[in-house]
Amino acid sequence: MKARAERCDEKQTSRLVSGLPVFYGWVIVFAGTLGMILSSPGLTYAVAIFTEHFIEDLGLSRSVVSTLYTSGTLAASLLLPLVGRQIDRRGSRTMVGVAGSLLGLTCIFMGLVRGPVMLAVGFVALRLFGQGSMNIVSQNVINQWWVRRRGLVIGISGVLTALLGTGGVPILLNWMIPRYGWRNTYFYIGFAMLLLLVPLVYFLFRNRPELYNLQPDGARNPQQDRMLVRQIEMEKSWSLREALRTPAFWVISLSTGLSTLLRAAIFFHMVSLFGDNGLSPSVAASVFLPISLVTAIVTLVSGVLVDRIPPRFLLAASLITLSAGLFLATGLTGNQTVMMFGVLMGISTGLNQAVTGVVWANYYGRRDLGSIIGAASTITVLGSALGPMPLGIARDLMGSYKPALMVSAVLPLVFAVMSGFIHKPEKTAPVSGENR
Repeated sequence: MKARAERCDEKQTSRLVSGLPVFYGWVIVFAGTLGMILSSPGLTYAVAIFTEHFIEDLGLSRSVVSTLYTSGTLAASLLLPLVGRQIDRRGSRTMVGVAGSLLGLTCIFMGLVRGPVMLAVGFVALRLFGQGSMNIVSQNVINQWWVRRRGLVIGISGVLTALLGTGGVPILLNWMIPRYGWRNTYFYIGFAMLLLLVPLVYFLFRNRPELYNLQPDGARNPQQDRMLVRQIEMEKSWSLREALRTPAFWVISLSTGLSTLLRAAIFFHMVSLFGDNGLSPSVAASVFLPISLVTAIVTLVSGVLVDRIPPRFLLAASLITLSAGLFLATGLTGNQTVMMFGVLMGISTGLNQAVTGVVWANYYGRRDLGSIIGAASTITVLGSALGPMPLGIARDLMGSYKPALMVSAVLPLVFAVMSGFIHKPEKTAPVSGENR
């Protein structure tokens, strides 16, 4: 294992990297964004489109499906620290090929599901290889290639991910399922990933610019960009153990985990929630469009802002708008409230994506970034796990989502106050082998 990790850090040559007239980091932005979009089958907004079909065709109650989804996500979250360590050891390129291929096979498996046991296994794999592995490895590779303009490129990536992922995938699925059936839809997605999309992402991924005698942000020589030099010199690399000892890690992780929990709960039960308010499944699917559009705009703007103002302010704003969206969800009565709900959820999502896209690399450096993101993602995916089940059970017991939504809307406000007190951690003593 040690020898393999050392080979991953050896200098490499690539005609593709050296032969382009532009900095290869822009290709990495495209490839990393595509990797994030490919994680969609494992994200709640895609699973939600299939939820009613699981209930009807497999003869399962909403509570059972929610519980299986929660259990599968919990199991997947426990493995994410291992995924993060493997990214640091083997490199992003190898891991995106492995994770993407396994996600494609999982989609094919989902088309074969016949009962609760198979569904539970499918949920574990979807969440582990989709929301977990593909997101971590894609976020990691972009952060490795960019430092000074990290916020900007994360914003650009967020725009594309929001439009094509959050906005486009639910609409695509809502179009495919009535025409081909939900099982065949999973088959088509799986084969498309295995035969076309994953090979493309693997071909384009490269681990770190330094391995190709390049510098982050495209500086041909560090002395040519004084601001970049200053940021790289100030970048202190933290180990995972060191990061876990800082309050900032836990406040940010728990805040984003709570946000993911609440969004997962809403998105998973979106069709049913809208149905309780007399709105059709097509309206439920269409609300992802304004969410994605607003998310795209806000992610781009906040991506620029996060390089200029403390991330804690953006994180607090994300939590406050999420709270407002949850309050509004208790009374969706028509197009106006649906549109406002979509805007609020989009603002919250965009702000959250900008913060989590850059904060780990900005606060803890690039050396052990995969391990640190993996640990933080465990909490995020854990939030996804805990969201759908209580809301589904509350709906079955009370006949309405409203009481649970009212309680849930208060929690983000508490964390918004907590996030206002976090700061970038400072090392009190040098670490052996670290360049100060």
